[in-house]
Amino acid sequence: MARPYAPGPKQFVFAVGDGEEQQVSVNDPQEAYVAFSAFFRERVSSACTVEDVAAGQRLVLLPGQGVIARFEGADQRTRSGYLKVDRANRYLPSAMLFFENGYAGLDHFGQWLSDLADLDASPEARGATRAATITTEAAAVQEVARIWANSGIVDPSDQYYVFFDGDDAGDDRAERAELLELIGFLGLERVDAPAEAADGEVWVRTDERLDVEFERWS
Repeated sequence: MARPYAPGPKQFVFAVGDGEEQQVSVNDPQEAYVAFSAFFRERVSSACTVEDVAAGQRLVLLPGQGVIARFEGADQRTRSGYLKVDRANRYLPSAMLFFENGYAGLDHFGQWLSDLADLDASPEARGATRAATITTEAAAVQEVARIWANSGIVDPSDQYYVFFDGDDAGDDRAERAELLELIGFLGLERVDAPAEAADGEVWVRTDERLDVEFERWS
């Protein structure tokens, strides 16, 4: 569950791989973001860590590997998640979400996997791995809504959801592979896309469960 930003000063530690650290005390997430943006941009090729010591949470940006990592807890109780990054402009927005709501604030930021080694798999394998971690209808509906919110539309007839609107088949392969697994899990009806549609689009007949969830993401 996302935690609201506590009022009053809050401390973060910014660090890079060579051991350099900067401790900051800020009054709100925007102030933290401004401070970290300056820190990160001067060291964009390095691994950068944001640590909320009091909460036991860390965000690690790894531009050299194209990865974002997040951690919560300590020792055997640590939760972790890893995200493959395909665009350089994804790093700082992830930091803002972390400043706002910590580890949980990043839940819907992308296709998180629990094992760093899984990021080396093909996009299709990553998508299947992520889909396999989703075991309830509610979680599957939320994840489908996240994917749709990033790239989806409702077609003019209001009969179909169009995922990956205008995309080529080579785009968003991991997300598409995950979506196709979740379509089957939820028993949604996939239909053939019109001849004029882009070859990466996925068309699904509207469903009341998705209608309700998509409204929250609009």
